[in-house]
Amino acid sequence: MKPFIMQKFNKHIILKGETLKSIAALYNLNIDTLKLFHNNQCEVKDMILIELTGQKELFVPRTAVEDKNKLVKFGRGNSLELKPVHSLLKYDVVITLETGDRKNELKYHTSVRWIKSENKLHFFEIDRISNLFLNQEEVNEIADTLAYRTSKVLYPLQISVDERGKFNDVENLSVFKERWAEVKEEVYKEFEGETVDHYCEKIEHIINEPEAISLYLKNDYFIRALFFGIYQSFGQNYETEITASFPVTDNAVEPRYKIKLKTDPVKGETDLITIEGGGKLNDERTMEDFIRKSPFSLIIEDEPVMNEEGTFRIISYLKEETSLPNSLYLECSIMLQEEKKISVSVSRINEN
Repeated sequence: MKPFIMQKFNKHIILKGETLKSIAALYNLNIDTLKLFHNNQCEVKDMILIELTGQKELFVPRTAVEDKNKLVKFGRGNSLELKPVHSLLKYDVVITLETGDRKNELKYHTSVRWIKSENKLHFFEIDRISNLFLNQEEVNEIADTLAYRTSKVLYPLQISVDERGKFNDVENLSVFKERWAEVKEEVYKEFEGETVDHYCEKIEHIINEPEAISLYLKNDYFIRALFFGIYQSFGQNYETEITASFPVTDNAVEPRYKIKLKTDPVKGETDLITIEGGGKLNDERTMEDFIRKSPFSLIIEDEPVMNEEGTFRIISYLKEETSLPNSLYLECSIMLQEEKKISVSVSRINEN
């Protein structure tokens, strides 16, 4: 996805017979407000003193549009609200994992269904609805197949999300043990040997330890990207800065990034809301700390030098009815012994 560049203004092409008054009325603006805005954007020769004097175009505020339905409906403080009630969306998911020159791509389809809202949380059911493809080929290596088959015990998965659209917790931990007997029986009908025993023991360890399940699913790149927490108050300039983390590397405390988010107050050609964010790693831990999987910096300083050797980018196009993404792209990197990068591409599957 290409980054969007939000315009700070629109241009009105002045037609024959139009006056400053008629143009201001068209956009429901005060004449003096329109004149001041134009004069702050234009070249000196095109400034308006009293009335139009041959100008060919007029700069108008970004939110001054003829079709008011094109304006995003913000809440207080230009905030965007997650409104997923009764939604059911299906997505095509592509996850790319890169370490140095090595690259792997995972692809599958998934569904996201809203269940309920309660105590300022939204509850969703997530299910994988296709086979898993690795590097454009259906998974068929025994180790990869086993990993995929045994992970089915986790789906359908129920999670909670806070008001800002950020993943909160797994909500149906108790059902995994009930599902496991049937999943295990199916696996042993198809495979046998030490590899099978290894994967079954691994999944049994996870489902018998609630904290292990939560940690395992906390690293689900799709869930973390879809529910990253982009529903913020964007303020007067439609921008805000947040500090957030992403599981780009295996660590009990995820790498933290400082990210500037911005949104466009005008919906795009496809009537979608655009949110884009970009930033850098902003963590006290050094590259060596991350390689050692240290949850904190081993050097205590009053004014630590922040590690910025990593980048973050997200762009999301939201449906106004639910505020859920129609599509999104998230990319996160960190420098270890080699650069490690994870990208998540999500596109809604339209069903006729």
